[in-house]
Amino acid sequence: MEQLRIPTDYSSPLTIRETEVAIKEVKDYFERALAKSLHLTRVSAPLFVRPESGLNDNLNGVERPVSFGIREQDEAFAEIVHSLAKWKRYALKNYGFHSGEGLYTDMSAIRRDEDTDNIHSLYVDQWDWEKVISKEERNMETLEYTVRKVYSALKDTEDYISRRYNYIEPLLPDDIFFITSQELEDMFPNCTPKERENRIAKAKGAVFISQIGKILASGKKHDGRAPDYDDWELNGDIIVHYPVLDMGLELSSMGIRVDENSLRSQLKTAGCEERAKLPFQKSLLNKELPYTVGGGIGQSRICMYYLRKAHIGEVQSSLWPENVAKEAKENGINLL
Repeated sequence: MEQLRIPTDYSSPLTIRETEVAIKEVKDYFERALAKSLHLTRVSAPLFVRPESGLNDNLNGVERPVSFGIREQDEAFAEIVHSLAKWKRYALKNYGFHSGEGLYTDMSAIRRDEDTDNIHSLYVDQWDWEKVISKEERNMETLEYTVRKVYSALKDTEDYISRRYNYIEPLLPDDIFFITSQELEDMFPNCTPKERENRIAKAKGAVFISQIGKILASGKKHDGRAPDYDDWELNGDIIVHYPVLDMGLELSSMGIRVDENSLRSQLKTAGCEERAKLPFQKSLLNKELPYTVGGGIGQSRICMYYLRKAHIGEVQSSLWPENVAKEAKENGINLL
């Protein structure tokens, strides 16, 4: 995707001030809907962690975290989180959550190596959530049930916002379509993964593409995933068709998390078995942490989607290349 895409005849019906009010409405409503749908309790969460803890999300394995030294701790290093995927499992154990119970938190992160465009920013804000399940519930049935619960919160929020703002027409279908990454590759073998996502999202309106991170029949991955949080057989992304940019827009990445067996296997496949010695990974291998399902839902992404904005910078404050900011302003895209 190019750095800046300008939709034909784009003009937001909301002023910057009206947009800020609408952002608050979207976030407040969806947060309540998500917590109710999944029976989640809000908790506080860290902005930074120690690198030696193994708690930071390695994302695709190449992104560099922002780090700094702490003066009063002999310049010991800390890292700004990429996500809280691993930290949440520790929290579920330490806070005394039981099977069927879960938590969510407001997460802020900095991704310094992100390639920015209309939907990607250096600043990431999302609701990170995690829920305790039994080992027997680590299956596709549980995953699909949970996806539908998240989707119901998304659809309820769209219905609410479309009643509050009459320029917004509901787009989400009644149900979400499920497909594996391999089935999608078989369907569109000559397309790139993003092209496949765009095509299936446009055809179905809303789709959950599962089994992301594993090697497909083509010898390539649909997308990268760190080997030590999602089980690559039991994860996926919620993607919806977004007509403002005529593309598939990912709203959530989620999955059933690794157990001791899938962690060992995925670390070997990824060629990073040394991570098994880190505290978090060692706790998983020793069966000291609960089995869980969890995910992240982009706050700015859903605000952008519901308010029909052309650029994520219209609903969050971040830094953009000067040429992008200038061109956006010239074309009626007001970056915050």
